[in-house]
Amino acid sequence: MKYFHIIIATAIILAMFGCNSPEENGRKSQVILEMKRATDFHSYSHPEEAVVTHLNWNASVNFDDRIIRATAIYDIDASDDAERILLDCVDLKIEAVTVDGESVDWSMGPEQPFIGQPLSIPVNGNSQRISIQYASAPSAGALLWVEGEQPFLFTQSQAILARTWIPCQDSPGIRFTYEAHVDVPVGTMALMSATNPTQQSEDGHYDFRMDQPIPSYLMALAVGNVEFRAVGPHTGVYAVPELIDASEYEFGEMENLLVAAENLYGKYAWERYDLLVLPAAFPFGGMENPRLTFATPTIIAGDRSLVSLVAHELAHSWSGNLVTNSTWDDFWLNEGFTVYFEQRIMEAVYGREISEMLATLSYQGLVDEVDEIMDTNPDDTHLKLHLQNRNPDDGMTAIAYDKGYFFLRLIEETVGRDGFDKFLKAYFTEHAFTVMDTDQFIAYLKENLLNSEELLTAVNMDAWIFGAGLPANCPQVRSERIESVDANLIAWETGTMATEDLPWKEWVYQERYRFLSNLNDATPAERMKELDATWNISTTGNNEVLFAWLEQSIRSKYAPSYARLETFLINVGRRKFLTPLYRAMVETEQKEMALSIYEQARQNYHSVATGTMDELLAVD
Repeated sequence: MKYFHIIIATAIILAMFGCNSPEENGRKSQVILEMKRATDFHSYSHPEEAVVTHLNWNASVNFDDRIIRATAIYDIDASDDAERILLDCVDLKIEAVTVDGESVDWSMGPEQPFIGQPLSIPVNGNSQRISIQYASAPSAGALLWVEGEQPFLFTQSQAILARTWIPCQDSPGIRFTYEAHVDVPVGTMALMSATNPTQQSEDGHYDFRMDQPIPSYLMALAVGNVEFRAVGPHTGVYAVPELIDASEYEFGEMENLLVAAENLYGKYAWERYDLLVLPAAFPFGGMENPRLTFATPTIIAGDRSLVSLVAHELAHSWSGNLVTNSTWDDFWLNEGFTVYFEQRIMEAVYGREISEMLATLSYQGLVDEVDEIMDTNPDDTHLKLHLQNRNPDDGMTAIAYDKGYFFLRLIEETVGRDGFDKFLKAYFTEHAFTVMDTDQFIAYLKENLLNSEELLTAVNMDAWIFGAGLPANCPQVRSERIESVDANLIAWETGTMATEDLPWKEWVYQERYRFLSNLNDATPAERMKELDATWNISTTGNNEVLFAWLEQSIRSKYAPSYARLETFLINVGRRKFLTPLYRAMVETEQKEMALSIYEQARQNYHSVATGTMDELLAVD
């Protein structure tokens, strides 16, 4: 197989890291060329025949009809015997296609669930450039057009939604550079996962460049009336005017996080790290789009207590963006590494006490999710997933994130932190701007770290990667502060501690969350009323604490919280919050309330969220 796209990526890597000797260049090129690329069942692309290497995207964003009209011009590398290049498409209106400036007869293949249709364009071994004129559909799955006095557009391309707004080879194993030229309504700013403006243009035209090769799921676009504030030499925030002051304060320590990350695993490779606060309809906490993290406003708490999410998205600049899972079956290689890295950043900046509380909460969530998945499909608790013929979104569970984290933490505890840090830094450097699959990683791990039978036995990789559930050697997390919360909870539930004697004011958010999330499902509404009357929990500005409170309110049928619940669900589209809250209503025989709220809220949610909620609530 020819890795033409990887060769281009390698040239960029060599320039970035200053590897100028022919011998060094040749060695690195050979390493990349010999990498095994796993079959990607979620893309029609056949890169061994023809592959994209660079995108020149010219687009116009129209809010009135909710359509992006664009021309995607790709530089390609084709094998000598190439007859076609295949791109992934979902609901795109293809208007014209050329190859090296000449019109050609293209075709669309039959549609398949989850992955859409293949766009087949005839090429040969001498073909160098294809151009596709097209328009997106108003219902494009990646796009959310937020209505209101200040309209807003944002994309969410992960896992395989880039193909709904750009015809592309939509596989994480294929990387390309890009430039873009985008026209938007005057009075709005366009931003992408690329070099970005800091001021609105007078004519609504914006130009972008991304010189580092990225996979298509990291293509991102946002359009809205936003402002920019620098918070450090290499960091800044974008937000709508009414949130810019709060955002500047909340994320004012981003430069510290970036410095801590570089001190751990090497120089940041993307030049700037900025953050865009999106509307609350954003379905995730954050998305690690290179140079510009997309973030939910639900992490603005007023006290910087939820910045672990920023640490997580920043960590993706190494694990995921720099070294990428080759297919979605290998998703844990992105997320497990990122959670581990996130914890290390948080420890470096805020101390071991905070990071261990976060790890304790992660373990609690992981155990709960493992128990739930084991009841339905134990194979989905493997780190190495099996997502053929399924939506790769099914793999975005706590398994990839937290089971992956505890596996890596086990390795650290087995070999020692110094040795593991040296290994990880070399791993990110040697594989920068390339892809990695599970088998490759196992081989690399055995060769460079777990290189004895004693170490392999202690870790038991097969049980973690290919086995169900949590292995017996899962690391134990201990947090004295969390243990104190648990003791207070027992005392409160058994009546030996009065509500007013709880140290609620002294607790940080992790402690408050632990208390609320571990309340007995049968906690009477009267006791919930006591908590609320004493500590005003329902008015908290911390959305993690509020979420835990609202979920318990549903299970306790504490009706005074239902107005806040309805407002929260109508205005917040973060799937992490939506799924447990709607599920709690279903499980407590309050489905009518769930359906009533959902009817009002659904139009405000991204397709990533509505897909999950429709299934949960059995909505057609």
